[in-house]
Amino acid sequence: MFNFLKFKKFCENEDGAVAVDWVVLSAAIIGLAVSAVTSTQNATVAAANSISGKMSAMNVPQP
Repeated sequence: MFNFLKFKKFCENEDGAVAVDWVVLSAAIIGLAVSAVTSTQNATVAAANSISGKMSAMNVPQP
């Protein structure tokens, strides 16, 4: 009977579940942030390369 009471108390305690929820939520937010930064970085590099290519192809008259 003693083990059953300990198990029942363990099941009723929600402190650990809340901590796990926060860890999972934090990991999801960090994952989304990393994904957004990577996506933005790739788009920025592509835009910079495109501009660089167009500027290199331009003929600028020398005075």
